[in-house]
Amino acid sequence: MKQTDGHTYTNRLVNQSSPYLLQHAHNPVDWYPWGEEALEKAKDENKLMIISIGYAACHWCHVMEHESFEDSTVAEIMNKNFISIKVDREERPDVDQIYQGAAELLTGRGGWPLNAIALPDGRPIFAGTYFPKENWLNLLHKIQDVYIKSPDKVNEQAEKITEGINTIGLVPMIKEEQTYSLDDLKAVFSNWEPIIDYELGGQKRAPKFPMPVGQEFLLKYAFLTGDESAKKAVLLTLDKIASGGIYDQIGGGFARYSTDIYWKVPHFEKMLYDNAQLVTLYSHAFQMTKKPLYKQVVYETLGFVERELTASSGAFYTSLDADSEGEEGKFYIWQKSEIDAVLGDNAEVFNAYYSVEEEGNWEEGKNILLKTKTDSEIAEKFGITIEELHKQLTVSRKKLFEVRDKREKPPLDDKSLTSLNALMLKGYVDAYRAFNEKEFLDKAKSNAALILNHVLQDDYRLMRNFKDGKVSINGFLEDYAFTIDAFISLYQATFDEEWLFKAEKLLDYTLVHFYNPENGMFYYTSDLDPALVARKTEVPDNVIPSSNSVMAKNLYILGQYLYKPEWVEKAEQMLNNVKESLVEGGPYYANWSVLMSWMITQPYEVAIVGNNFENIRKEFDQSYLPNVFFMGGKDEGKLPLLENKLVDGKTTIYVCQDKSCRLPVTETALAIKQLMP
Repeated sequence: MKQTDGHTYTNRLVNQSSPYLLQHAHNPVDWYPWGEEALEKAKDENKLMIISIGYAACHWCHVMEHESFEDSTVAEIMNKNFISIKVDREERPDVDQIYQGAAELLTGRGGWPLNAIALPDGRPIFAGTYFPKENWLNLLHKIQDVYIKSPDKVNEQAEKITEGINTIGLVPMIKEEQTYSLDDLKAVFSNWEPIIDYELGGQKRAPKFPMPVGQEFLLKYAFLTGDESAKKAVLLTLDKIASGGIYDQIGGGFARYSTDIYWKVPHFEKMLYDNAQLVTLYSHAFQMTKKPLYKQVVYETLGFVERELTASSGAFYTSLDADSEGEEGKFYIWQKSEIDAVLGDNAEVFNAYYSVEEEGNWEEGKNILLKTKTDSEIAEKFGITIEELHKQLTVSRKKLFEVRDKREKPPLDDKSLTSLNALMLKGYVDAYRAFNEKEFLDKAKSNAALILNHVLQDDYRLMRNFKDGKVSINGFLEDYAFTIDAFISLYQATFDEEWLFKAEKLLDYTLVHFYNPENGMFYYTSDLDPALVARKTEVPDNVIPSSNSVMAKNLYILGQYLYKPEWVEKAEQMLNNVKESLVEGGPYYANWSVLMSWMITQPYEVAIVGNNFENIRKEFDQSYLPNVFFMGGKDEGKLPLLENKLVDGKTTIYVCQDKSCRLPVTETALAIKQLMP
């Protein structure tokens, strides 16, 4: 390491594009990025590797950096005895999967920062999360001592952990044919229901995560079965998080999770993937309920995304940090005196509406804006109409936004990841379909064009990342899964068949480079990637749906559109493999459960053919129809189901199921009647 640009220390991370890695570029620790140079050096010098994994918006990652990695004493020990590697878990989720597995095996829990210690060949011997400085130093001394004195014991430990990592999430092929019924779907909800919080929304736990993929299933389940409890669970959750501190009441957008059961105190980082999925979820909920709050949330959240997380190129950035000026949440919180000074006579109404207190509603003197009373209660208290209340609040929020905008903003992680861009692209498409806002579709198309022009390679290989016009990491399964899903959504919103055919080509590529014929699932990494100590298969859903559940749905949907029964069969096999876990797995198999619902009640195919196709499609989009695959256009195009459907001088609607179509109609209302269960 050498002194450059006025910094006392500069290490190899200085040439990286990841903001997280660049945050550590001037640590006294001699960090390497993940790659051949570090791995070869560890082997050549027979040194243990420290593999430290985090991401730019991670609060405790910053804490450990300040306490340990910026400390010259700690750095001296790390540099002398170890090869230290910094990993951005968002850029390299494949590496993160391996060492998270080690942490879970050894400690029963994972998280970030993740700090693993591995042999020179990459096999882990220890893994944990955050360590205070003294604990970290003690750990390094002990492990180095054991490595020197008892290498056989260390190697034995590495063997056991690596074997365990390779068995985590192992999915066998279930060859017996499975049957699916409404009872299976009801069993999913029945096993899930005990953890649903019917008073406060979400799950009965703290911290509370929105878990959009789980809420999406509950919304679809409620639609398909008419179950009022499931419907209440979703809509209550959406109401509560939109009113809580987890939602930015001034600038729009959601924080990652609530630290309490009330959705009050968020962990203030804002992630693209949460906001993308919640835009989709609120758009769908609006289609079902027409509730104005849900429209407001979508428009405000997309305003935040456009303002804070969108590049001029049309790419979407990854996240905003929780901290600013060294303090978590400082950008978002208010003292009552600040609000009073800005709003004057209107402050009393605003403070009552957003639960602002003189002594603070959170920590001493600090207020997190959240709603605990209804609009009617506040309007009645101040003797004004609800319309007057909303007008006043709109003006007040605008004034406070302008003041807040002058504060030092949380740092931005300005890298773009293909999978997350695809999630946001889909969010824009779903918002367009719910609200017929052309600007939303334009944003989606702009991002899709960027993926095609900069991320997609000539052989239909996708790259993982995009920044400053450069790509550097080979794509993982989630990049393909979410991009295929987004392109299918673009087709359904435009009837431009090119999006379906791009999706088809991408799916062909994944079958060549990711598919495991031994169990019918997909590996997370391509066969073109350098081998790690394990090649993992991602199955359970979490804060985002798993790459395999999305791929299974992609196979099913494209199989139906393109008349490829072999793809539908692959989707069925994947579902068969996880059925036992699915029924018990609740929110962690929610996306799989959506696929199962299609196996139970086959989705409708609605073909709209003729000059007025666009207006009719928009009429359908005013309703929540999660069990319909739309297709069509001015002419018959190239899709098999559209063949011989065009009637001269008319725009006709065909409601089909399992490729069998009813007599065509020309009015949307008549077609919707044919769709009702």
